[in-house]
Amino acid sequence: MSVTTDTIPVCLARWEGVHQPFALLETETPRTPRPGELLVRIDLATVCGSDLHTVEGRRPSPAPSLLGHEQVGTVIGIGAGGARRVDGAPVTEGMRVVWSVAASCGRCERCVRELPNKCLELRKYGHEPWSPDAPLNGGFATHCVVLPGTAVVAVPDDLPDAVASPASCATATVAAALDAAGPLTGRRVLVTGAGMLGLTATAMAATAGARVTAVDPDPHRRAQARHFGADTALDTGRESGPADIALDFSGHPAAAQLCLDSLTVGGRAVLVGSVSPGPALALDPERLVRGLHTVTGVHNYRPEHLDTAVRFLAAHHRDFPFADLVAAPHPLERIADAVEAARTGTAPRQALAPNPR
Repeated sequence: MSVTTDTIPVCLARWEGVHQPFALLETETPRTPRPGELLVRIDLATVCGSDLHTVEGRRPSPAPSLLGHEQVGTVIGIGAGGARRVDGAPVTEGMRVVWSVAASCGRCERCVRELPNKCLELRKYGHEPWSPDAPLNGGFATHCVVLPGTAVVAVPDDLPDAVASPASCATATVAAALDAAGPLTGRRVLVTGAGMLGLTATAMAATAGARVTAVDPDPHRRAQARHFGADTALDTGRESGPADIALDFSGHPAAAQLCLDSLTVGGRAVLVGSVSPGPALALDPERLVRGLHTVTGVHNYRPEHLDTAVRFLAAHHRDFPFADLVAAPHPLERIADAVEAARTGTAPRQALAPNPR
């Protein structure tokens, strides 16, 4: 492939649709991106549950598209005007970074209301239609073009790629859920679903001084929950006791119902996993009123939550086995193997190394 001096070669694994193989494509991208954009070399990308749902047809998504929205990479190009991190410092070339799942406009009524995660012009990495004019809009590629309006956070040198990559979705989403939950110290926290998000929530809540009960039908996940700070890990159907805070990451209707039913007086339920249509839950309005209950949902997250996620991982990744949650990476050309392993394996995350070192 011939490459002009002002472009660099890139490779991407494009998703062609349900029951279709991925297409490995080679193309070029400008060395210097457009104003306000960043060109990032992807060092590691992880396969999120929503990627798997898309591939299996359980989540509507445009095809073709470039999937992937959990990744860590190194900045190799900065557009005119530059970009700033969440903490206000400038982004520089050579900086190791993670970035948010979406870019927000910063101007619409939702952004003005401090809801950039639900921006009216939201553009989500790994979820947009693929175009040859903007081919690098997802994580399953050697490079990604990071758009203006994207939250960018620097990654400390001693934070492993396997720990940093899920921060862009899983860890930041948990940070948003715990923000919505309120103070945690001394609280009884129920976590339903002990996958990547549930285990992360368990660790973050336990670190904040909560007493955590994790509920999951899988005995391996229950064992992992104990390693991530759960005081108790129960099978589904077991009595979990009253909860001051109940967090559902499974999306299973029975788990969400358990969260509502477990609330004590003044309790708060935060539902995160219910991102697909499902049956309605039973909500007794008298119990909600007399119990002073709060029920809220979390979808995407705000920039500060990504910063919180990276700070937590930097401070505590040695306290909990986060690195063990991500399997050894596959090369980009073996993306089908990574997706199959995500479907059948025990690790909460499979990984791709698009740029082997």
